[in-house]
Amino acid sequence: MRYYIIAGEASGDLHGSNLMKELKKRDQNAEFRFWGGDLMLEQADNIVRHYRELAFMGFVEVFQNLGKIIRNIRFCKKDINSFKPDAIILIDYPGFNLRIARFAKQQGFRVYYYISPKVWAWKQSRVETIKTCVDKMFVIFPFEIDFYKKHNFDVDYVGNPILDSIDNKIKSIVSKQEFITNNSLDEKPIIALLPGSRKQEINKIIPVMLELAGQYPEHQFVIAATSAISPDYYRSLVPDDSGINIVYDQTYALLKYSFVAVVTSGTATLEAALLNVPEVVGYIANKLSYLVGKRFVRVPYISLVNLIMGKEVVREFIQDEMTGMTIKKELDRLLFDIKYRENMLKNFRELKKTIGKPGASKRVAELILKEMGKVK
Repeated sequence: MRYYIIAGEASGDLHGSNLMKELKKRDQNAEFRFWGGDLMLEQADNIVRHYRELAFMGFVEVFQNLGKIIRNIRFCKKDINSFKPDAIILIDYPGFNLRIARFAKQQGFRVYYYISPKVWAWKQSRVETIKTCVDKMFVIFPFEIDFYKKHNFDVDYVGNPILDSIDNKIKSIVSKQEFITNNSLDEKPIIALLPGSRKQEINKIIPVMLELAGQYPEHQFVIAATSAISPDYYRSLVPDDSGINIVYDQTYALLKYSFVAVVTSGTATLEAALLNVPEVVGYIANKLSYLVGKRFVRVPYISLVNLIMGKEVVREFIQDEMTGMTIKKELDRLLFDIKYRENMLKNFRELKKTIGKPGASKRVAELILKEMGKVK
């Protein structure tokens, strides 16, 4: 069968690649055309757009790139009609994907949505679009089941695909000594710095992280970078004499061997928790985007850890609250207060029980093929 998949961010590329792998196992004639990234390219070579061209975040950034976004939507519609897929699989990325879902349904295509838009956080009106345009929704957070039930829409909870990613990659991670040697690190305990995967995030977060340099001489700071962004860009923000090291495309290995982490809000907050790394979470958006978003967001937390657990497990510092001083204060507790640290790790163990077991990609592939079989 022919599958048209749209993932507009790094996390979508990761989950899309795992789904493609599982679909290929069950459909020997699987043919893919997709919007995604390097990981999806490892599964098939028929890429339409790389997510580097698509990852606009925040109201201001979206407005500034509106012309490009509209052109991409128009092209995507033509491309779908040309490819004539048996199934369209949309992965998160709601601003773009919900428009495509509406078009695809009108054209008579089967539409599957993997990883729900965060309609429970804001823009709940999008639920009506989903109910009208999406044939099956596969959600990855337990609380999303009840949310959609309130809106009279049945969804399938498939578990969290991050568990798959960790399960797949953790086996191939090199030893700690190899990791240290390969990246020219020293033997000091590591404080991981995860500034995000988009330039808009990185540009605002790294300067705050740099304020921590020199504060912990008995530890070393290491930034988790992505090769999707030029090393020159990172080095323009992190001077060679800063004392902060940078590693590329090794986030899981870095987290595995880190003592604590400073994490930008997003998927990485959950990854750190599942890898048992005590963390502090921060986020800085464009000021106008933040002010606009604050009026509409309806959730009490920004980190996935806290949202899933329904309580503050990790400290969050948003916008002006995120400073070198506030982050240092929390790091001191994570590094030196054993009781505080152990309590956070205890909550992480409860988090794992709540999420369940690996296998989300496998379950989504099976459900899609089963549902398509019924349709035919």
